Amino acid sequence: MRIFLLLYTLWCAFWFILLFLILFPFTWLFLQKDRWKPFAHQINRVWGRLFFPLIGMPVRVEYRFKPARRETFVICANHFSYLDIATMGVVVDNYFAFVGKHAVKKVPLFGYMFRKLHIQVDREKGNSRAYSLSKSIRTLASGRSVMIFPEGGIITKNAPQIHLPLQKGAFVMAIQQQVPLLPVSLQTNHVLLPDRSPLRLRPGVIRAVVHAPIPTVGLTQADVPDLMEKWRQVVQGELNK
Repeated sequence: MRIFLLLYTLWCAFWFILLFLILFPFTWLFLQKDRWKPFAHQINRVWGRLFFPLIGMPVRVEYRFKPARRETFVICANHFSYLDIATMGVVVDNYFAFVGKHAVKKVPLFGYMFRKLHIQVDREKGNSRAYSLSKSIRTLASGRSVMIFPEGGIITKNAPQIHLPLQKGAFVMAIQQQVPLLPVSLQTNHVLLPDRSPLRLRPGVIRAVVHAPIPTVGLTQADVPDLMEKWRQVVQGELNK
């Protein structure tokens, strides 16, 4: 069994890298001008639509709400697995910016793409979160969605239980910009790629639920705790099933 999981993981890594290298010249081209960046985002989506079928890992999404590509949301999902980032690009067909770790920029080519297309946060620097929050708010103001994992990383030791306390940034910016919060439950990623050493992918089906958005119009910053709890109840309720 261990040998099979190792071989399967290597097979997945091969396709992960090969597809990225094939598509990267197009990604690089579309990253050269801001008005072309939505096309670079779609290239990433094409990558996911090719990658998951090739590795025999179908993506099954239940859309209780289907967001339009140009609608603006703060998109928030639970985060239990390194598979989550790749999954979100397929699950939500919307032009959004990830808020992710600063360390990603060190990865060759991928880091360049992430730096140009998404928002980085260095959790070791005190002012980095304030900078990333400010940049996220500007992104929302421009009409582009922002995607954040409110747990602040893969932290929970008891998946599928969401780690508490949640980080407030996503909820603060949603209220400040009066844009809806879009909850997403990622149901099986922690089983397919558990956060334990050594990392090994397991064949299976990626399952996700895109919930109805939670409106923020009329809310103030005093409502942040209530908004956080509403999100947790929606996402955790689905995970508990």
